[in-house]
Amino acid sequence: MEKIDKLDRQILNIISKNARIPFKDVAEECGVSRAAIHQRVQRMIDMNVIVGSGYHINPKILGFNTCTYIGVKLEKGSMYKDVVPEFEKIPEVVECHFTTGPYAMLIKLYARDNKHLMELLNTKIQEIPGVTATETLISLRQSVKREIPIYTPEE
Repeated sequence: MEKIDKLDRQILNIISKNARIPFKDVAEECGVSRAAIHQRVQRMIDMNVIVGSGYHINPKILGFNTCTYIGVKLEKGSMYKDVVPEFEKIPEVVECHFTTGPYAMLIKLYARDNKHLMELLNTKIQEIPGVTATETLISLRQSVKREIPIYTPEE
């Protein structure tokens, strides 16, 4: 695997803060050509350093006011592979993780309100074969959201 150098990290720092920044502005800030930025970004995409891009959507503006994390216990941990496709069928589920600790899985979902959340829990999530228990944690406020820090090797 190719290495990520100081310039790559500088580029990542800039574009992770604003994915819509024009390459000419990134090039100016980095002191290199626009073509160099384009080549570096494409190489990092090919290397799977950059794995996506897009817009962040504000769920509240779309009417999803309740952000919830749900710890899920399974009959057997190996049922994870059967349960994931069921979570994929629930559009409100935005993340699903296989975890260590008291829960086999941790999911994140958005609901319109508590009534909608209860409906999702009772008629969808807890009805999935293999799910034996859930614990719901409602997020009152998201205080930090960011990408991982991008350090240069000497840091």
